[in-house]
Amino acid sequence: MGNSSKLSLVLVGLILGAALVGCDDGRAGAQDAAKQLASAVAALDVGSVAFDGKDSGAANEQLQEVFKALAPDKPSVEAGELTLDSGTATVPLNYRWTVGPEEWKYTVYAQFKKSGDKWLTVWNPAMLVPELAEGEVLSMAAESPQRAAILGAGDVPLVTYRPVVNVGIDKPLLGTGDAAEAATRMAELVGVDPAAYAQQVEASGPRAFVAAITLRADGRTITDEQIAAIPGGRAVADSLPLAPTRTFARALLGTAAAASAEQIEKSDGTLKPGDTTGTGGLQQQYDAQLRGTDSTVIRAQKAGLTAEELKAASPDSRRILFQVQGKPGTPLQTTLDVNLQQLAEDVLAKVGPASAIVALRPSTGAVLAAASGPGSNGYDTAMLGQYAPGSIFKIVDSLAMIRNDMTPESMVNCPETLTVDGRTFKNAEGYPASSLGSVSLRDAFAHSCNTAFISARDAVSQAQLESAATSLGVAVEAPALGAAAFLGSVPGEAAGTEHAASMIGQGKVLLSPLSAAVMAGSVAKGAPVSPQLVLNPNAGGADPAATPSPTAAGTTPTVSAEPPAKSSGAPVTAAEAGALGNMMRAVVTSGHAGFLAAVPGAPVGAKTGTAEFGKDDPPKTHAWIVAVHGDLAVAVFVEDGGLGATTSGPLLKEFLTAAG
Repeated sequence: MGNSSKLSLVLVGLILGAALVGCDDGRAGAQDAAKQLASAVAALDVGSVAFDGKDSGAANEQLQEVFKALAPDKPSVEAGELTLDSGTATVPLNYRWTVGPEEWKYTVYAQFKKSGDKWLTVWNPAMLVPELAEGEVLSMAAESPQRAAILGAGDVPLVTYRPVVNVGIDKPLLGTGDAAEAATRMAELVGVDPAAYAQQVEASGPRAFVAAITLRADGRTITDEQIAAIPGGRAVADSLPLAPTRTFARALLGTAAAASAEQIEKSDGTLKPGDTTGTGGLQQQYDAQLRGTDSTVIRAQKAGLTAEELKAASPDSRRILFQVQGKPGTPLQTTLDVNLQQLAEDVLAKVGPASAIVALRPSTGAVLAAASGPGSNGYDTAMLGQYAPGSIFKIVDSLAMIRNDMTPESMVNCPETLTVDGRTFKNAEGYPASSLGSVSLRDAFAHSCNTAFISARDAVSQAQLESAATSLGVAVEAPALGAAAFLGSVPGEAAGTEHAASMIGQGKVLLSPLSAAVMAGSVAKGAPVSPQLVLNPNAGGADPAATPSPTAAGTTPTVSAEPPAKSSGAPVTAAEAGALGNMMRAVVTSGHAGFLAAVPGAPVGAKTGTAEFGKDDPPKTHAWIVAVHGDLAVAVFVEDGGLGATTSGPLLKEFLTAAG
């Protein structure tokens, strides 16, 4: 390239550079200022932004006051394409907030003014929120829908809103009365800790109503007159989602009440003060479904308005800026029969130890009652208990023996005692001498001959026991149940005394009252029963497959439970179930449960069980009995109950007779 060409290129470059400098109208600086503003507003901190007509610190305080109600949330803010007009610039700011499940999007405009070589932001509240005026701030109100009901069979409400009264001290009514003295009198009246309640009343504000207790309106024994006789005493009517009684299916259903500070903290923002949430049982498992979603309203309003001013304002001076429509909760449909559940609880009311009654319908698997007695101390013994089943497990033994070509008429040997690897097994106290020696399998089953079934251990392997159990719906998953439950545990491997113990429902064999009822129900149905409690488990927000830890508190297993099988091997057949049903009927006609012969209606088939536990001498025992009665299968359990026939048997008779 020649020298003349090089000179030409240099001249062209100089001319273009001069032209670009001459065309610089400040756009780049305005764009930088707009980006800085957008970033600062997104951080809710404009203290570093230079303003025209407003101190940066004052602007920052006002911005934070405007958005205070939305804390801790922050917006996403992006600056759009600016418009330049002789020393001023206008830039759209695109805001995006997350409000519950939705997004609130809007666009406002910010103006910039050039001052020397700098671009200053022109302060205007409307660059924060559309049409926001000086002295206005945002407010956000969230309203929770009424909690949905838990329904029983036939959609009968089990848990629904029922009237209550909040009893306490209303401090504006106290007048010149002594707060501590009034609080002490109120606490003594309603039965709460006087010192703690008095401290709570004294620490509250002068216009506070401090509740001491919430009572059901129906049947309360503390009268309005007694409450009013105490200075500041007041009963405030309200309603809460409650079961028919305080104890009705409490361990299974759980409770619903105002969310605690701990629950709110652990909710990751889904709960707020004043929300009703579930604790324990189905109320907690299906909390999201029952609670629904909040309605949220964001408004612009004059700063500093009090609740009284807002309530008195007519018309409402606030402007609605954004609204999220909430969704009501979905009722939880269950199979519980309100009458049978109450009957089961009434039967157990007089039982001291932990206890349970489970009743289900074999034809459908519907769980009609799952009651845990008062001795369970709030634990769901019916669904979650893990206990050695004792001789009710001989239903499983018998199925395994039938599959090895035996029949109810097959002869077995029933000695008085039997020693296995140095351990001596014997029959229960009072076993009839007439049923010792060579007896039919039916007779051994009817009188529950331990030694006869242990003698079959060489012919029935542990794997066959496990298979027979799963064939009867025990120790398998229950995908239709929809509630936390222990479904039983039967090890597939055991030898020596452990295998011998398994033959009489001891060792590592564990059942819950629910799984015991399933076992009996499978005999009545002639096929494995898959229990069902919740009919709409997938309506939203729950984990219907939730199962408890094998070592859940409140149980007394001495061994670790094995996880349930995915499905049974060879399901029990109608013929096999017929033979088992014949043997269960013999328990009533000639065995330990003759007292059930008087139960009206369809013939009852049953099996009693007694299982030793603990290290006492003599050992304590679990008392069991299972029965089938038409299209009803029932399991009754008492944790420290002596013999199944003498302790659980009368409870079963009372239940079946009243159930009709």
